[in-house]
Amino acid sequence: MTSPRPEIPVARGARQRFELDGLLSAGGRVDLGDLGRVRRLAQALNAGRAAGGRGVRAGELHALGLIHQLLRQILADYRRRHGDVLRRALEWLIARHGKDRVERLLRIFDDVFGPPPAAGEGPAAGERPPEAVLEDLLVLWLIHDNPAAEPLRELVDDGELEAATGYRSLIAELEDFFARQPPADDGGSSLFARLRQPAQRAPSSLSRQLEAMLEERRPRPAPATERILLGLDLMREEERPLFVPGPPPPPPVHDFADLEGSAARYAADASWMTELVLVAKNVLVWLEQLSRARGEPIRRLDQIPQAELERLAGWGINGLWLIGVWQRSRASARIKQLTGNPDAVASAYAIDEYRVADALGGEEALAVLASRAARAGLRLACDMVPNHTGIDSRWLLEHPERFLALDRSPFPGYSFDGPDLSPDPRVAIHLEDGYYDRSDAAVVFRRRDRTSGETRYVYHGNDGTGLPWNDTAQLDFLRPDTRQAVIETILEVARRFPIIRFDAAMTLARQHVQRLWHPPPGSGGDVPSRAEHAVSPEEFDRAMPEELWRQVVERVAQEAPGPLLLAEAFWLMEAYFVRTLGLHRVYHSAFMHMLRDGKNGELRQLIKNALAFDPAMLQRFVNFLTNPDEATAAEQFGRGDRYFSAAVLLATFPGLPLFGHGQIEGLVERYGMEYHRPRLDERPDEGMIAHHRRVLVPLLERRALFASADGFELYDVAGEGGEVLEDVYAFSNRHGGEGALVLVCYRAAAARGRLHRAAPRRDAGGETRRATLFAALFGGAAGGGEGPDGEEDLDDLFVRFRDLHRELDYLRPAAQLAAEGLAVDLGPYEFRVLVDFRLLRDADGSWRKLWRRLGERGAPSLADALRSTRLADLELPLLSIFDPQLFRRLAAPASEAEAADAPASEAEAAEAPPADLDGDAALLALPLAEQVARRLEAVLAVVASHPALELAPGPGAARTVAAAVAAR
Repeated sequence: MTSPRPEIPVARGARQRFELDGLLSAGGRVDLGDLGRVRRLAQALNAGRAAGGRGVRAGELHALGLIHQLLRQILADYRRRHGDVLRRALEWLIARHGKDRVERLLRIFDDVFGPPPAAGEGPAAGERPPEAVLEDLLVLWLIHDNPAAEPLRELVDDGELEAATGYRSLIAELEDFFARQPPADDGGSSLFARLRQPAQRAPSSLSRQLEAMLEERRPRPAPATERILLGLDLMREEERPLFVPGPPPPPPVHDFADLEGSAARYAADASWMTELVLVAKNVLVWLEQLSRARGEPIRRLDQIPQAELERLAGWGINGLWLIGVWQRSRASARIKQLTGNPDAVASAYAIDEYRVADALGGEEALAVLASRAARAGLRLACDMVPNHTGIDSRWLLEHPERFLALDRSPFPGYSFDGPDLSPDPRVAIHLEDGYYDRSDAAVVFRRRDRTSGETRYVYHGNDGTGLPWNDTAQLDFLRPDTRQAVIETILEVARRFPIIRFDAAMTLARQHVQRLWHPPPGSGGDVPSRAEHAVSPEEFDRAMPEELWRQVVERVAQEAPGPLLLAEAFWLMEAYFVRTLGLHRVYHSAFMHMLRDGKNGELRQLIKNALAFDPAMLQRFVNFLTNPDEATAAEQFGRGDRYFSAAVLLATFPGLPLFGHGQIEGLVERYGMEYHRPRLDERPDEGMIAHHRRVLVPLLERRALFASADGFELYDVAGEGGEVLEDVYAFSNRHGGEGALVLVCYRAAAARGRLHRAAPRRDAGGETRRATLFAALFGGAAGGGEGPDGEEDLDDLFVRFRDLHRELDYLRPAAQLAAEGLAVDLGPYEFRVLVDFRLLRDADGSWRKLWRRLGERGAPSLADALRSTRLADLELPLLSIFDPQLFRRLAAPASEAEAADAPASEAEAAEAPPADLDGDAALLALPLAEQVARRLEAVLAVVASHPALELAPGPGAARTVAAAVAAR
C-alpha cells in the first residue's frame, strides 16, 4: 500500500468562486504537499475574499494537508492490522440506513467534491471503490470537526452536501461502529477517537496539533518526521512579524558553558594592539563637517587637515575607523531615493567593490591620509562586509553563481515591474515592487541575463532579525568558490589597512549560515522560503566542513600578517569569535546595553562569569557606548555625570574602547549609512570636549595599565548592612609593576561600603582563586598577608596612592588594607581612579603620625604633608620667643619704659618662657634691643637642631629657621 498524499477534497463552489481549477488535480483535489501550489492557492483564496477579512496562510493550508495525510496513514495502518474496516463500516451504515441512502451519499459527494478523473488517472466517477469515497467523507467530516481549521473551511464547504444528504449525522454515527472494533492504540482508543485526538488536544492551533503528532512519531525513520518538521518551519516563517518594532533586545548574561572543554586559540597581539583606542567616523559626514568648520571644501581623504588628525590624537585616540571608504553600489542610492529619501546616497554597507571610492580620491588619497595619520600616531581602520555585496556589484554582474538564488520566485505574489537598477546593459536587475510602496519586504530580487534569458531570483542579505537588506545580494557560502573569493578579497584589504572591522561577522559562522539559509528540518523559520530548502546536518558538513573565519585567520597570518581583525558579532558568539576562531577583537554589545538600561548587576555578573571561565576574553572585547546601528551616546547616556561615569568605565575596562562619531563632541544625531552630510545643524559642545580632556584623556594615556586582563580583578562592594552594592563598579588592574583601582558609583544615589576580596578568577593552570585587594595591587600572596621581600609583618609598612582626578595623595596602613580592604564613599555617578600605589617603610614612625593626622583625607603631596607634620613639633619652641612682658616693653612709650622694666607680676612671670642665658636678672639688665636679640638667638639655636630641618647650628641657622617658619 502506497503512502497517502497530503490531499484534501475541494468543494465545487469553492473551485468556482476562487477560480481554482488550474491548481487542482483532475480528481478535484489539491495536493497540499506541493509548496508552490499551496502558495498560489493561498494567494487565490485571499484575492477572492472580502477586503479586511482574515487572510489564509500557505503554512496553514500545508499543515492541514499534513494533518490529514497523517490521519489517513493512521487509518491505513489500522486497515493493515485489522482488515478492511471501511468496508465493514459501509455495511454497518447500509444495515442502519439502507443501501439507497448510503449509495446516494457517496454519489453526491463525488459530484460536489470532484469531477471524474482524467483518463489514466484511475476509476471514473461512480467506479471509485466505495471505501475510498467513505475515507474522503471521513476526512471532510474531520476537517469540519477541527476548530483550528475554521479559517480554511470555505475551501471544503460541505453545506451543499449536508443539505442533500445529512451526511454529518451519518458519519457521526460511525463512532458507535468503531467503538465495537479493535482499539487503535495501546491506550484502548477506538479508531474514531484516535482520528479526533489531534483536534481535541489542541483545538485552537494547527501547529500544536502537528507538534503533538510529531512527538508520537519521533522514534520512526527520518522521512516520517521531516514532512512535519517542514510544515512547522513554514508556519514559523509566516508567524514572524514582517516589521520588527525597535532594536533587538539586549543579550542575556552569557555563562560561557557552551565553550567549556574547548581549546583556546587566541591570536597573538602585536604590542600596539593592546593600547588601541578607536574612534568611528562616517567619512562623508565627517568631510562635510570639516568643510563647514573650516570654511573650505574638503571632499577627498587627502584633504583632511593634519591639524584635525592631531586633534584626534590629543583626545587620546590612536585608531581612526573610516566608515564608507569603499566604492558603493549605484543601485543602493537609487533604491533609497525611489523609496522616499531623495537626499540619500548609497549605503556604506552595499559595496560595489573593495577599492577606495573615486569620489574620495581613490587609493592615492588613502595613501596620503595613511601617511599623515601615522605622523599623528593614528592607525587607520576600514570595514569589510563579507556576508553580501551591493545588489548591482561587480560580482553580481560577472559571477552570479556565487550568490544564493532560485530559478523561480519563492512566492507567487512577488512582482518585479519596477525600474531596472542595473548599471550594465547586459543584465537587468529588478527590486520586488512591494518595496516601492512599502507593502511588502521581499526576500529576493530578480536578475535576468539579457543575452541568454537566464533568470535568477537572488536573495537579499538578511540576518533573520528584521527586514532583508534590500540593496544587497546574499553570497552562498556553501560554495567553495564563493568562500575562496571572499578570502582572497580579505587578503587584498589586509595588505592595505592595519585594522579591519568585519560587519555582521556572526552571519558567516557555520551555525548561522546553516540556520539562516540551509536549515535542517525543524530548524527553519528565520528567512521566509528557506525552510523548504532544508539541508541535513550531514550534507551541510560536507559542503562547509570548517569555519570560514578560522580559514581567514590562518590565511591572513600566513599571507598578509600584521592587521588587527575585529568582528562585529552578537548572539552570544563574542567569546567564540576571539577564543575559538582566533580573531583579535570582537564587539561586546552587552557593555552598552546593560549600562544604558541600568542592569549593573547583570553586567557585573557577566564579567564574573568571564573571570571564572577564561579572563583572557575580557581584553579581546570591544566596549562602546554607541555604534553606527544604535542611538548616539548623548541620546542614551546624556552629557552629564551619568555619561562620564560610563565613559570612565569605557576607558578603564580591559579591552578596546570604541568612541562613536560625535561622541566626544556631545553630538546627538545618529548618521545613517546613506548620509552624505549631517541633517542637524549641531556644533561641538566645547565644555564636553574640555571635560573629556580633563577626565578621560589622562585615563586613555594610561591604557597600558587598564587594557590587559592579566591583572584584572573585580570586587563586590559590601554596603553598611552587608548587602552587595551592584551599582558600584570596583576593579583593579596591574601592569608593569604599576597598580590601579577604579571605583564608579553608577546610579543616582550615593554609595558607602567596603571592598576587600575579588571575585573568583581562573588562572592559567585552571585553578580558581580569590585575591585580596592588597594582593592584587602588589602581586603578593592571595591572602594578602605577605609583604615585600617575603616579610610577613606589615606593621611598619604604609600604602601610598593617588587620586588621578582629584590630584590628592592618600595614606593607609598596609596591614589594615591587607586585612580589611578599602572603604568606599561615593556620591551619585561619582568615580575615583586611584593610581601610583607604593609601599612605604615607616622607619621612625613619621608615616604613622601623618596617617593619624590625615585619617581618610587626602593631601596634594604626601611628601609636603610629612614635612608639615614634622615641623609641627617646632611650634611651641617658636612661640616661647614671644614673652608677653618683652612685647609690652617694646610697645610701651619711652616715658613708660622704666615702668616696664619693673619686675613682672606673678602671672606674667609664670607665662614667660625660660631663657638659656646667665639668668633672667642678667637678661633684663641689658638694653631692650639686646634682650630681643639674645632671646631669639637662644631659642632658634634649639629649633635649628630639630631633625626635620637637618641643619647644623651656626651663624646662619636662625635666618634659615625663620625662613622655614615664614614659609609655613
